[in-house]
Amino acid sequence: MNRSNGASRKPKALASGARLGVFAPASPAQPVDMIAGLTELKRLGFQVVANQDSKAEGYFAGSALERVGGFQAAMNSDQVDGLVALRGGYGSNYLLDYKLEKSLANPKCIMGFSDLTTLQIYLWQICGWVTFYGPMVVGGLNAGAGVAKGYDENSLLQAVRKTEAGWKLRLRGEPMLTGKAAGKVLGGCMTLLEATIGTPWELDTKNSILILEDRAMKPYQVDRVLRHLKQSGKLEGVRGIVLGEFPESDPTAAGAPTVREVCARILRPLGVPLVFGVPVGHATRPMLTIPLGIEARLDAEGEGTLEFLESAVVA
Repeated sequence: MNRSNGASRKPKALASGARLGVFAPASPAQPVDMIAGLTELKRLGFQVVANQDSKAEGYFAGSALERVGGFQAAMNSDQVDGLVALRGGYGSNYLLDYKLEKSLANPKCIMGFSDLTTLQIYLWQICGWVTFYGPMVVGGLNAGAGVAKGYDENSLLQAVRKTEAGWKLRLRGEPMLTGKAAGKVLGGCMTLLEATIGTPWELDTKNSILILEDRAMKPYQVDRVLRHLKQSGKLEGVRGIVLGEFPESDPTAAGAPTVREVCARILRPLGVPLVFGVPVGHATRPMLTIPLGIEARLDAEGEGTLEFLESAVVA
């Protein structure tokens, strides 16, 4: 089911005035938060031309058919240049039952994080699409730029607009193992990445700079996921690893290992560059936007940097 060649398929850049569609593949959102996020997109110079009409069904933003329909409608509309997810939560995996590759023609910028990892990995493994691990309407954008639990405006605009290679992103983390390495940037929310194991869209992590982040996980739960990734071979051939902040993941008892200590114990023996505490995905600091599916060089010195060796978008 995976694509036969390893070529990346890149979307068109989102210039000022680009038309965005908001889709809701997972959970619903509060109207006040949605309005704040939409207002922020407009402040950035985008037009919001499609906003999926969703009616909450429990923890879903509508039925699976309504959610996949909203995604496909925006993807296939000539009036929509790119897509931003409403929010995460849970439910994106339901969309994958509809064989999306048969109904999607050309790639468009698709941005989101958390539960969107499921869809982003599917689009990469099956279609070869470059996507963007960044803020959502209610997941960063609603809080605003440069504030706690908000997003980093500069990295977002660079990711979706720069058509040249060679731009650098300061990771604002700390080295866990210094060094430099180059590879394809892949990954996302680690529990969702783990959930692809055994599926036809299981993420191929070889030769990657792997992003692993999550929230509200006890250190032993992070240990369990990392151990599973190691035992399933997902850490073999990885060139470097970028780890998130892991907020709300304090030790369960005084003197118990921290998430940082768990990551160091399991990942440092791999001997690849490691940067910990990067504000990517679930973060307390302004969230960075990182393209998934393009080549980059990780420099695990100081606060860490990613130098993108190719653009994520085309003119």
